[in-house]
Parts: sequence; structure tokens; C-alpha cells
Amino acid sequence: GLGCCVLLLLLLLGGSGSPGTTPRPRGPWAEGQGPVPEGAPWGRERYEAVKKHLRAAGALSRQYWQYLACRVWQEGCEEEERQQEGEASPIPGWGFPLVGQDYLEILSAWYCSFSKCCETGDCRIINNITGLEADLSRHLHGQHLAKEVVVRAVQGFLQNPRPQKALVLSFHGWSGTGKNFVARMVASHLYRDGLKSDCVRVFVSLLHFPHHNYVDSYKAQLQRQISETLQRCRQALFIFDEAEKLHSSLLDAIKHFMAQHDSKGQEDQQRSIFLFLSNLGGNTINEVALDFWRAGRAREEISLELLEQRLRLELQEAAENSYAHSHLLRENLIDFVVPFLPLEYHHVKLCARDAFLARGLPYTKATLDEVAQMMVFVPKEEKLFSAQGCKSVPQRINYFLP
Repeated sequence: GLGCCVLLLLLLLGGSGSPGTTPRPRGPWAEGQGPVPEGAPWGRERYEAVKKHLRAAGALSRQYWQYLACRVWQEGCEEEERQQEGEASPIPGWGFPLVGQDYLEILSAWYCSFSKCCETGDCRIINNITGLEADLSRHLHGQHLAKEVVVRAVQGFLQNPRPQKALVLSFHGWSGTGKNFVARMVASHLYRDGLKSDCVRVFVSLLHFPHHNYVDSYKAQLQRQISETLQRCRQALFIFDEAEKLHSSLLDAIKHFMAQHDSKGQEDQQRSIFLFLSNLGGNTINEVALDFWRAGRAREEISLELLEQRLRLELQEAAENSYAHSHLLRENLIDFVVPFLPLEYHHVKLCARDAFLARGLPYTKATLDEVAQMMVFVPKEEKLFSAQGCKSVPQRINYFLP
């Protein structure tokens, strides 16, 4: 039906050209044939090829229609499928070489909008771990620990058929070191629409929950939004920015969403990921990085075990000072504490390079040095770490526009 119309339109477009130009044949049936003059009649050979492709498209449409109908009316489908299995391929030209992969993908995508026919069972969910790992390696600079922990944690969680609880990651470090960047990358590689997906919710403490006088209202709102997202999506992602500023009552209201639960033997159950982004622990992380630099050791030698031990001690002290976010650690709800190291001069230059490339602007090594030199570096004596990380680099390159 409509699938055939789409394919026919593609065929006609493939055979037409702009006025005054020699049309180029498109599609697998046109290979080996010379250019067709505009307005000239089709030869017998090309006519037969197009007819075969239309028959193949019709077969594809009928198969998808049968699939969709069986999803609605189950009666009689199993018997019909058994009959088809015992028969030879009913329609000639059903294979990929005849239809062409591009046209098959177009038709499949159209039908997929009406049915859950993706590998994940939900076309909004893509779970591209390979792409996540590649993009983090290419664009996240100076964060060897964050790359390794995030990829392994997310991959292991998604591969687990029966997770006992939600995956909870807590990102810690100075502003501008890449916490928000990694959260966006996770969203964009797990969901087709990234942060705009129906399965992703982002909460910023001072923006969404600014007044402590309305905490009760915020609690009800937050619980409702999380519940609705979980009902809408079998795999949901929740991002809490400025987590250290969340009121303790808000965390108490959502802790049960992160707590351990009974999987009841379900192979593919509903699951959720929580990311908490916080500046807490940034000074401890920087002290460890500075000690390594003063000892002449590479920052890549910093291990997660060493840094996590000191970081957890600081977070426990923060919990005693009523930082609500740190209570999640005390109650063993946080699965991984992810440290983000301070960025050095050459890391800022790499961020500047990425900013120029993202906007399609030319740059030189001297320009990258100029951008990096505009940043403030600390401590006062060594001037080793960028005080703002890479946060303001995209705005800094505006000074170099013609």
C-alpha cells in the first residue's frame, strides 16, 4: 500500500534529473545502464526491473501488514505462520539485492513508527555503548578514571537481565571538568533523542527546587515525575545537577526508586539510571592530582582505589554537615563514586580545538595557545590547573572570530 507508494516515488526520483542536466540512474536496477535522455521512453529491460522491484515492495508491505495485524488479532496467526514456513519463498525478488538496502531501511523505519520492532523493544532506546566509549575517548580530555568507570558501570548494568536495583552514579569534581558533558553523552548514546527523550529527566537543584518553604510541594512533584517516566519507559535516566544543594527531604522522597528490589525472576524488567552531579570532593581530588604532579608522576597513574578512599571520607564528613546528597553514600545507594580530575593547560587547548571544530572554524596552534592563556590557573605558585576547567572555552573563541 503506502510502502509501495514510497518506493515508487523513490524510483521516479531516481530516474529524473534537473533541467539541462544528464540524469544519473539511481538504485540497484540502474547499474550498468547508460544515462537515459530526459523524456525518452524506458527500455524493456529497465521496465521489467522496475516491475520486479514493485512486486518486491508489495511483498514487503504484505509481510509487515501481516505482522501488524497479528499484533492486534492473534487468532489464526500461528497456523498461518506454520504454513508459510513449509512453503518456498512465495514472491520472487524478496531478497536484499533486488530491493536495495536503502529502500528497505526506509520502509522498515516507517513501519517501526507503529510497532516496537527495534532490538531493545523500544525505538526510543538505542544503548550504543560502543559509540559512548568512542566519543568519551575522543572528546573527554584528562579524565581516564571517569571514562573507564562510566562505560563499565553502564555497560554492566544494561547487560544484566535482572538488576537488583537502579544504577546510581555520583560525579564529583570542580566545575568545568566534564560532569555535565559526560551526563549528556550518556543520554545521547542510550536514547535516540538524547536529553530531549521522553525517557530522560534533568533536575537542577536551584532551578527546579529553589525555595525550602515549598519542599512538600517539590516532593510530590518529583515523585510524580519520576513515576510517570518509569511508567512511560522501561529504561529511564534521571540526572540531578548541583546535587549537593538538594534538600534532604527530596532525597528521602525518591530513595525508594534507587533502593534494592525483588526482580521476581523477570528476564527483562523495568530499569533506571540515576546520575548525581556535585562539586563536593573537588578539593580532595585536586590535592591528590597535585601531589602526583609534585612527585613527578603522571596523572594517569592515579588509581580509582586511592582516590575513592579519600573521596568517600570527605563525603562522609559532608553528610555530618547536613549535605543531603552525601547520605546516599552512607546508605549504600551510590554504586560508583566517579572522580573528575582538574584540567591542565594542554587539556584546555584540546577543548579549544574541539570548540573550533564544532563550529567549523579554522584555527592554528597559536590560536589554541591564546585561548588557553586567557584562562585562570591555580595554585598561585604552580598555575597548574584551570580554575574553570573547560567551561568557558566555547565563549572564549568568539574573540578570535573575523
